[in-house]
Parts: sequence; structure tokens; C-alpha cells
Amino acid sequence: MENTPRTVVSSWNEWDPLKHVIVGVATNGCIPVSEPAIEYDFAPESGIVGRTGPWAEELVGRANEELDNLARVLRGLGVRVDRPTPIAFDQPVKTPDFEHPSMIGCMPARDVLLTVGNEMIEATMSYRARWFEYLAYRPLLMKYFEEDPRMRITSAPKPRLTAASYKQGYFENTSISDFGRIVSRADQQDYVTTEVEPLFDAADATRCGRDLFVQHGFTTNLKGIDWLRRHLPNHRVHRVNFRNDPDPVHIDCSLVPLRPGLVMGNPDRPIVMEPGKEDLFTRNGWEVVMAAKPAHAKPQPLCYYSIWLSMNFLTVDPKTVICEETEVYQNEQLSKLGFNVIPIPFRNAYPFGGSIHCATADVHREGSCEDLFPKQ
Repeated sequence: MENTPRTVVSSWNEWDPLKHVIVGVATNGCIPVSEPAIEYDFAPESGIVGRTGPWAEELVGRANEELDNLARVLRGLGVRVDRPTPIAFDQPVKTPDFEHPSMIGCMPARDVLLTVGNEMIEATMSYRARWFEYLAYRPLLMKYFEEDPRMRITSAPKPRLTAASYKQGYFENTSISDFGRIVSRADQQDYVTTEVEPLFDAADATRCGRDLFVQHGFTTNLKGIDWLRRHLPNHRVHRVNFRNDPDPVHIDCSLVPLRPGLVMGNPDRPIVMEPGKEDLFTRNGWEVVMAAKPAHAKPQPLCYYSIWLSMNFLTVDPKTVICEETEVYQNEQLSKLGFNVIPIPFRNAYPFGGSIHCATADVHREGSCEDLFPKQ
């Protein structure tokens, strides 16, 4: 009988040596259905406009091959890997406040789970289709709760997601090709969500020890950031925005900490910090490097995500990263920055929720909570 070590839940940043991680699965995944939060996300060139229901079995199989390979690579590096339990995502979502035709899936574990120290936080989620997504991870969280007496599970307040949670008519007469209008509105921090209740996706946060950087955008509102600040009083939670981003969803294609003192930014999306914190990184001696250009001019077929998934790699330790194999420019840049780059195929998994970082959620990284930004 295999002697599996008992769980330790502890992760304070994005780069300390990874010991235990969750890798998502594509099984039972469904094509997202337009809803108030994402009415215009599906560009005509994506190839999924008008499609609904479960993904084709052939596409699910290809995605799972790549996700299984990611799990094998991580295990080969000595990392313990767990997988979520897919539910029937093709069933309708129904609450007293809304109904939605189907769910999405459990490939992007990073979107739902935020690990801060010994606590794993289930995000509120801001899409109706994702209201019950946490159920795929609950068996794992309960197992960790039993095995680690210090582990804490927190479920952020589930939102009602009524019509009041969204700006009515926000996407009317707007298409993804209307770049100038969309960017102008986003640059003014005018997003589809309102402030009637806290909303946040876990993937809008990136962790740097005592400091968390949280993107304000389509999936995280100001009240969600305020909830995180109140819930994590021993941390400094910084609100960030990014200019020129027509679809501000999730931070890990815009700001990626690589190791202490080194952070990667997106050259197409300049960061906007809160007043008085504009130079927080340089003030504390951090080098900010701009990511290399993506190797692909267009998203993967059937994928509605940005080409900047090129930045969505997984840091295994301060010297090792796992990257998508065809993102040759990004991989070359990381190699020049001193990383051992492990390239793997992953583009078939993109339509199910993003790239390698998206597909994972930390359970345990070595290290402690450091103060890396003492000059506030």
C-alpha cells in the first residue's frame, strides 16, 4: 500500500518550492453560455459562438492528456498532485435568485481556490455558471481538513448574483472587436459588476508573502477586495488595475511574481497602483521585467482567452518553471533570467480554462510569510 504523506496546507507566495498542488481535469466540461458577466467575451473568431452544451469527447480527451502529463511532470519533480472530482456540469444552475443553463467545469483550479498560509479560501465567483464549482474541490478540502489540524477552510460569502450585481445593458451594442470603446471604459475602471455584494475570483490575486496584489476588474469588484482586506488583517492587500485591457479577468496574464525581487509585467497592459503606491515595486528594490511577446498572434481555436496566456506558466521553485512548449519567446526569456524551463504541450487544454498556472492551485509550498515590501 502506498504510503502517502499527510497533508500540510501552507503557501505564502508564488515561487517557494512546490510540494503539493491540485491539477484540474477537463472531464464533464461545458462550453460557457453567455450571461450578464460575460455577454461579449466570445469573439466570432473563437469558433464557439452559438455553441452550447458539453465539449466534444475528442476535445476533452486531448485536454485531459495534457493535464495528466502536467500531473506526471510535477510528480516527477517530487510534487504531490491531487485532482478534483468533476460533477455533472451540464446540469442547470438554480438558486432562489437566478437560473442558468449549465456550469463550466473544474479545469482551472486557480480560479476557485486561494491559499494563504494554512487557509484555503473558496472564492465567491462572479459568473452564475460557476456558483457551484467549489463542489468539485470539496472532497479534497475535507480530506486536507482531516489530515492537517492547522488547516482552515473558508468559504467567502456566496453572492446572490441577481440582476443588481451587474450593470444592466453594459454590453449592449458592444462586440469584442470594438476595442477602443471597451478599453476606454475599462481604463476608467467602469466594469460590468456593481458593488452590491463582495465578488472575487481567486485568480485575481497573486501572493508575495505579507503582500497580496488583487486585480479590480470584471470578476473582482471593490467590495470583494475590501472583504479580503478585512479577512486578512495581517496582510497588505493592494488593489491594482491594468490599462488597455479590454477584458480584465484574472491577474496571472498581467502581473507574475517570479521570485523575491523579480516580477514580470505585461507590456501591453501597464499596471495602475493605488495612489501613493505607484512605485511600490521599485521602492522596495524589485526589478520589473516586461514579458516577451506571445508566439501566437491569435488564441487557440475554440479558446476565448487572451494570447497572453503565454505568461501563464507555473513556478515550481525559484529556479524552475513549467511552460507551454510553443511559447518559445517567453521560454527563451525565462531561460535568460536564470530559470530551468520545462516545456510541455498544453494548448489543447486552453479552451477549458486557461494555461498551466490557471490549471493548478497551491496546497503546500515550503517557506514562511516574509515581508518583501517593508517600504510602504
